[in-house]
Amino acid sequence: MTRLLVRDLAQLATPSAGPAPLRGRALRDVTVIEDAYVLCRDGVIEAVGPMRDLDARSTAALDDELDGRHLCAVPGLVDCHTHPAWGGDRVAEFSLRAGGASYEELHAAGGGILATVRATRALDDGELQARVARHAEWMLRHGTTTWEGKSGYGLDRETELASLRAIRAAGGSPTWLGAHAVPPEFEDADSYLDFTLAEVLPEASQLADAADVFLERGAFDAAQARRYLGACRDAGLSLRLHGDQFTESGAIPLAVELGARSVDHLEATGDDGARRLAASDVVGVLLPASALFLDRPMPPGRSLVDAGAAVALATDFNPGSSFTESLPVVTTLACTQLHLAPEEALSAVTINAAHVLGLAHDRGRIAPGLRADLVLLAADDWRHLGYHLAGDIVVHVIQDGVLRR
Repeated sequence: MTRLLVRDLAQLATPSAGPAPLRGRALRDVTVIEDAYVLCRDGVIEAVGPMRDLDARSTAALDDELDGRHLCAVPGLVDCHTHPAWGGDRVAEFSLRAGGASYEELHAAGGGILATVRATRALDDGELQARVARHAEWMLRHGTTTWEGKSGYGLDRETELASLRAIRAAGGSPTWLGAHAVPPEFEDADSYLDFTLAEVLPEASQLADAADVFLERGAFDAAQARRYLGACRDAGLSLRLHGDQFTESGAIPLAVELGARSVDHLEATGDDGARRLAASDVVGVLLPASALFLDRPMPPGRSLVDAGAAVALATDFNPGSSFTESLPVVTTLACTQLHLAPEEALSAVTINAAHVLGLAHDRGRIAPGLRADLVLLAADDWRHLGYHLAGDIVVHVIQDGVLRR
């Protein structure tokens, strides 16, 4: 048995109890405890409360004790949308975009996703695993204790499967993004889907937790996405969609029809789409860092929340359109650009993001019986998580009851 006590915290902030995902007013329901402690045992939270309630019996036989004075604790952050398995970089493309080239123009010219596909295919399995492990370490430094990772930069059998294995080995929840783009060796999307569903899905379904598709002009249309997702659902995978990034092309209706876990991006979502999403159990995953990186309109976070939609936040970490691993930066963007309250943003990067991954039963909050994942912030007020733009705000990260940073 191992026991860790985090004591004398200036504040502890956690989404309050209630069924996930949170929506509407419940998104703002955050419990704040002043002068707090957290007691962890064998990777699980044993007790939480104000220091005045901590007695000597509770602190007997501790293995470690962490001084939390002038620090705040929030739940371990959950990044439910990342693309960590890739080779090379896209810094040249970044420079071209800064000079005026659009994302769609670069994609149509063979850049964009396909440029990373070429670089990723050139890696051997060991190199790919090292890349994903390094990216996971970057995320941990910024307070991410649970993360999802997508394949999609291989688009062949060997690299896609190697990507899923590397994500799992690095501690992530793998998502098979087999329908990310059409690789150059195929003439069209339908012939590529013939291949990937027959040759990759059978083994990918044994390695991944979910499947994802890029439903967008120039990638896969709604009929092709339905075919792909339907086959993945039949193989036992949960469903995710990239949708409404550049155009409204039917992603939200399809996500609702198929009972997808989430539809992600939503920069182009209009009022009707927001109403449809709000009336469903599908979570809208908002990716403001991607919109910032590509100089695109921000997703309508405030409108979605006010309509009653369940929302989560994520980095969209990838080499081309959102090269950031920082959920604190995403939290700042959520507050300043999407006009979410700090409480709403905290719920969106913890319990709601955990729900998207099917993990809200044991993480996303600080409460007895849940996994002991905590982030300690260098501030006397937990709202510095979003307030301190790109600051060195994360002091300690506790994952499974173990001090990792």
